[in-house]
Amino acid sequence: MARRKRTSVVLERAVRRAASINSIDPRLDLGNGLTLPAFSSLIETMRTKENAYNSALSSLDKLYREMLETEDELGDMTEHMLMAVGTRYGKSSVEYGMAGGVPKNQRRKGLRGESPINDEQPSFVANVESKNGKKPAATT
Repeated sequence: MARRKRTSVVLERAVRRAASINSIDPRLDLGNGLTLPAFSSLIETMRTKENAYNSALSSLDKLYREMLETEDELGDMTEHMLMAVGTRYGKSSVEYGMAGGVPKNQRRKGLRGESPINDEQPSFVANVESKNGKKPAATT
């Protein structure tokens, strides 16, 4: 999804105000640096920066898409590399395990309906209620 480009409400209002003030006097000077040319210059600076920002977002979106495509290629090649090691050395070989695969003879096949979660309590938790009837106490 492309990043949302920025539009400035302040810039739009300033452009309208400059057009209105221009109808009064194109060389209007209100003192303290408040002139129509200075105002127009600042409007153009803002417009330039907004355009640069939006262009940078577009470039960033392009880089992100390219990165995701490369990541997909890398994931595919990673899988192909492991499959090739399995083909060359066998899926029960030490080399297959060294390449990151689980050797075929070390895989555990679960029974249907069997949960992979261990139902036993860890050995560090005592299964004894305290005298006041609260939760079991943990031992270290």
